[in-house]
Amino acid sequence: QVQLVESGGGLVQAGGSLRLSCAASGRTFSSYTMGWFRQASGKEREFVGFIRKRGGGTYYADSVKGRFTISGDNVKNTVLLQMNSLKPEDTAVYYCAADDGILPRTSTSAYDYWGQGTQVTVSS
Repeated sequence: QVQLVESGGGLVQAGGSLRLSCAASGRTFSSYTMGWFRQASGKEREFVGFIRKRGGGTYYADSVKGRFTISGDNVKNTVLLQMNSLKPEDTAVYYCAADDGILPRTSTSAYDYWGQGTQVTVSS
């Protein structure tokens, strides 16, 4: 199984950028669909985007499309979430997760392994 650790969260002003990292260990991340999710205070965890197995492409929620980019670093066995043009409504705890299913999915229940999360706060 894979272990996941997120980092890179912090406080940023609206319009700014952050890059989150998800370091995988135990197995290579490219064996999984790697998803990013977020959970704002008092709200349900929601899908942000994923990168398909073996570099098969990315997919994003409409709310972040054009602003967020997911990529993988095979050397470091790390998945990155580049977040640009941040808005206050992007404030949340961000989680990476791994799904070893055949087809990539957007529901939280599909993902088998989760990191501990990293807080992102966007001030207005």
